[in-house]
Amino acid sequence: MPTEILMPALSPTMEEGTLAKWHVKEGDKVSSGDILAEIETDKATMEFEAVDEGIMGKIMIAEGTEGVKVNDVIAILLEEGESAADISKVPGQARDASAKKADTPAPAPGPQAATPAPAAPVKDTTRVFASPLARRIAAEKGLDLAGVTGSGPHGRIVKADVQTAKPAAKTEAAAAHKAEAPKAAAATMATGPSTDAVIKMYDGRPYTEVKLDGMRKTIAARLTEAKQSVPHFYLRRDINLDALMAFRGQLNAQLDGRGVKLSVNDFIIKACALALQQVPDANAVWAGDRTLKFEKSDVAVAVAIEGGLFTPVLRDAEMKSLSALSAEMKDLATRARDRKLAPQEYQGGSFAISNLGMFGIDNFDAIINPPHAAILAVGAGVKKPIVGKDGELAVATIMSVTLSVDHRVIDGALGANLLAAIKDNLENPLTMLA
Repeated sequence: MPTEILMPALSPTMEEGTLAKWHVKEGDKVSSGDILAEIETDKATMEFEAVDEGIMGKIMIAEGTEGVKVNDVIAILLEEGESAADISKVPGQARDASAKKADTPAPAPGPQAATPAPAAPVKDTTRVFASPLARRIAAEKGLDLAGVTGSGPHGRIVKADVQTAKPAAKTEAAAAHKAEAPKAAAATMATGPSTDAVIKMYDGRPYTEVKLDGMRKTIAARLTEAKQSVPHFYLRRDINLDALMAFRGQLNAQLDGRGVKLSVNDFIIKACALALQQVPDANAVWAGDRTLKFEKSDVAVAVAIEGGLFTPVLRDAEMKSLSALSAEMKDLATRARDRKLAPQEYQGGSFAISNLGMFGIDNFDAIINPPHAAILAVGAGVKKPIVGKDGELAVATIMSVTLSVDHRVIDGALGANLLAAIKDNLENPLTMLA
């Protein structure tokens, strides 16, 4: 029987995506591991690999189609000996809906209310999903597929699973996470007046409607949720950068032959990573009914890209040299701007940094990115008059920072200790090499 190829969930919160490009055409032979298509999620463009082998019988979703739901049928794979006539044997409800999506252009967006979608069919939870080849091998080996855990899309059992016949038990926590992820992604973005009300408010004024892409929708939903549900409080300090700037100049002169140029942001990443080790109770995230404390310092850094931002994570940052952090950050930022990061490269971490100093911003308050417990907002280094230890007036390069803190995880005194450690590391940069 022909095999349905479904739209994959390429991240825990993905609900839909754009089928950007097909790498195969109808009639092509497909082997397990071949690249079938490129899928655009809200964060990146990722390659989608085949898990079965056969002949590409029919492409159901045209490349360039936006808003393809996870689990929609995007293509039909035929086994050896099957023909296009066998495609009619595939259960038709999902296939027909997908074919209609591929062949019918979407209506232009407008203020009219959307037609309610038909109710989703009830899933048969007793059915075992397996490829025809996997079923054949299982029959030959006398395996009960009900006891085999699938590694294919959405838990589908494929050839490799029945060949090894070593099912991996799913934990209750994993099952709960899978169930809750779509709910989290579907958190409402709407606050304030409705779309119709806003359009009516500006009736007669010239404007251009800008369609929200997947990234902007996700940013809107997550930050609205964060600001409404996370009890933020803010701690502010001024940091004297004179010693750091002098030390950075010396290091860059020595590293010039290796093509390495350290930025102030590299020192900030290192300072925060070490501070999380110095104040370990702050190296934690909120997990609903508990907190998770970490041994390593995984620091996320906001990177602005066209239409949004990424927060790639530098893992084990406390263990890495400044030059290693600098090289890794440059690589992550470049691939973030090209939307080539894998989900594991921008998910996780316990702490984040958002630096707008290069844009001339003196200070600002950043919104925490759940489940992180804190984010450091970094402003520009500016020449300011200061009063020295002996009371004399002087001029120094001062950088203003604000630590946004989740009060459920970090109390005031603990947050103050964390920010003090960050400040001490930056004002005494030599200690960061000890």
